[in-house]
Amino acid sequence: MAESASTGAAQVRVALPYHLRNLAHVDGDIQLAVPAPVTVRAVLDALEARYPTLRGTIRDYGTGQRRAFLRFFACQEDWSLESLDKPLPDPVVAGREPLLIIGAVAGG
Repeated sequence: MAESASTGAAQVRVALPYHLRNLAHVDGDIQLAVPAPVTVRAVLDALEARYPTLRGTIRDYGTGQRRAFLRFFACQEDWSLESLDKPLPDPVVAGREPLLIIGAVAGG
């Protein structure tokens, strides 16, 4: 596990969709120090703490649930319907793979 020397937290990469990167004023993946256990909830807590403009954009203020048109992917698997407290796969925790937050596309 990739850990920050000062905090002992995992260094997790997060890939955001274009509109959320613009809102947070970032380019490319975001590197976050996330304390164990590394879960989607812990990553989102760290993301929102570092980028307050993202609060309420990925998950609902009241319920804490994922917004309907966003999806989470880890290691090429859809984690959108998993518990937010399920530990993320080791490659994501180690920073080798990003946690992808993707805008869902609907159409027909």
